[in-house]
Amino acid sequence: MSDPNTSLVTTSVQDGILTIRMNRPDKKNALTTDMYQQMADALTDAEKNPDVRVVVITGTGDSFTAGNDLKDFLENPPTGPESPVLQFLKAISEARLPVIAAVNGVAVGVGTTMLLHCDFVYVAEDASLALPFIDLGLVPEAGASLLLPRLAGHQKAAELLMLGEPFTAQLALEIGLANALCKPEDLEAKAMTTAKKLAAKPRDALLHTKALLRREFESVSARIDKEAEIFKQCLHSEDAKEALTAFKEKRKPKFK
Repeated sequence: MSDPNTSLVTTSVQDGILTIRMNRPDKKNALTTDMYQQMADALTDAEKNPDVRVVVITGTGDSFTAGNDLKDFLENPPTGPESPVLQFLKAISEARLPVIAAVNGVAVGVGTTMLLHCDFVYVAEDASLALPFIDLGLVPEAGASLLLPRLAGHQKAAELLMLGEPFTAQLALEIGLANALCKPEDLEAKAMTTAKKLAAKPRDALLHTKALLRREFESVSARIDKEAEIFKQCLHSEDAKEALTAFKEKRKPKFK
């Protein structure tokens, strides 16, 4: 179990439930390379631990996660399948254990795309989600270009991915991205109630049921790889450089 006073990602196991908490509230839990690695390792280790039956992922403070820490991202861009971000995306997309997300506050970029790989998603009523990859000159990741159209339909997925504008918790519920909306103060209790119910189920039957529900994960894995390939190409484009520089300089980008 990690020390909440020192780690930007804390983990704890109780009653068969592994809780992974993004713990960088001063930066809205923006994810660094090290945080991705810690979460990937936590998910991988949980698969090997017979005492863990369910995983809960949530944030600290007023945010689930604001997405990538852009300074860290620029200094440590993903370079291949062994990069921490790809390790995390593969770990969550191929997780055998049930994964529950408790989405508090802001969920940007990967903060929203990772929800596509969770089995239960509970979202605070006042949460704001966004998929602004295109505004950074990039493409979606985590298999979102495949999974979001399946979930929401092509037109709604195009709206969310091509406009990149923030959307509400209510819309997340309407398109099937969320199981339920909760008052912020009730969010974690709701997630833990479901986690305890799942933890009480026969473990093998639970894992087999999830596997059957996720039989197409191989194609999702292939899409994650393809997105990562194009993402890396886009990352070196003039548009991406301009978008990221403009973000750092707090101005509007000027795309050619």
